Amino acid sequence: MKKTIFTGAGVAIVTPMNADGSINYDKLGELIDFNIDNGTDAIIICGTTGESSTMSDEEHIECIRYAVERTAHRVPVIAGTGSNHTEYAVNLSKTAEKLGADALLCVTPYYNKTSQAGLIAHYTAIAEAVSLPIILYNVPSRTGVNILPETLKKLSEIENIVAVKEASGNISQVAKIAALCGDDLDIYSGNDDQIIPIIALGGKGVISVLSNCMPFETHEIASLCLENRYGEAREKASRLLAFTNGLFCDVNPIPVKEALNIMGFDVGECRLPLIRMTDEKIASLRAVMAEIGLVK
Repeated sequence: MKKTIFTGAGVAIVTPMNADGSINYDKLGELIDFNIDNGTDAIIICGTTGESSTMSDEEHIECIRYAVERTAHRVPVIAGTGSNHTEYAVNLSKTAEKLGADALLCVTPYYNKTSQAGLIAHYTAIAEAVSLPIILYNVPSRTGVNILPETLKKLSEIENIVAVKEASGNISQVAKIAALCGDDLDIYSGNDDQIIPIIALGGKGVISVLSNCMPFETHEIASLCLENRYGEAREKASRLLAFTNGLFCDVNPIPVKEALNIMGFDVGECRLPLIRMTDEKIASLRAVMAEIGLVK
């Protein structure tokens, strides 16, 4: 059995921006502290929600360094280091290891995509270059490629490939992954609306967008599931469902940044090509936030 990186709810943390579009590190630190103080079990830095695709190399490295130092071993820091260029992913992964990250999150190659055999070669190259534990990130809606359960079975035989963030939305696929890989590959939900079924299938928790705004509640839902208290978890998740769905009323992370701004965190807007939501969508988001007491 491989060592589990974390159980519960890890936050796919946003990257706050200043008015001029530069990264607001002071605000990032505030968000990290807010999450840890409210029960978040891991910080995932430079993921999709963190807008890593629009960061320069220098910004990407500095964000990882900052998150490691600010977190100060209170919870694991998982650095997003995936790329559609294997050599680039390898070099960034090596840098994240030197900076003190506890684990890596590596998305599947996007746009150029690859075959299942190519996925095995890509991830093997990254795993052989570092000693850190690696979470594979399967999100076909964004990358255009799906890691098949049989491929995950093969990859789970590599010592430091320890988990998968499953955001395919396909519960049958998750069930097959669990059946094939067993204790050799932990599963994390990549979708906030699937925390309960994925943990019921043996998952260890969630890498969450919702945690940015509601870290305590997301941690609580995951923890209740891990304690087999599914009835209580279902009640809490049902109460938050409209807001959970609202966080995906536009392209992630546009809505979650807007929600944080409504809450007073002042995280700024997304970098182009992502643009601010329409006033109608913002009003709808604010309304569901008011229904659950996040704002008045």
